[in-house]
Parts: sequence; C-alpha cells; structure tokens
Amino acid sequence: MAKTIGLILVIVGIVMLVWTGFSFTSKEKVVDIGSVEINADKEKQVNWPPYVGGIVLVAGVVLLLVPRRR
Repeated sequence: MAKTIGLILVIVGIVMLVWTGFSFTSKEKVVDIGSVEINADKEKQVNWPPYVGGIVLVAGVVLLLVPRRR
C-alpha cells in the first residue's frame, strides 16, 4: 500500500513541477434585474509554488525507498 501511494506521489510531484498551475472559466452573474440577466465569463487561476511539487516528489521517493517495518 505504501509503495502505491509513493508511486502516486512521485507522479503528482513531477506533474506539479512541470505545470505550476491551471486556469478555468466560470460564468458569473453581473446584473440581475427582473427578467434582465447579464452574465460574464470570468477566468480564474489556480497556482502553486514549485517547491510544493518538490516536497510531494521527495515524499513519494521516501515512501518508495524506505522499507516497511512489520
């Protein structure tokens, strides 16, 4: 189980190092007066610092390399 989680963390860490964020578009109501409604598309961004990807990567490597005690 720890090996699987470690492998997932390694993959996620590499992806987080390559892509430092993503953006998406959402609709937002600007005006709503009776039957008149005006919507606008707002672009939002989700960013994370690169060191977070490095920390996740290192945690995954540690889980892969450290033997599990029974």
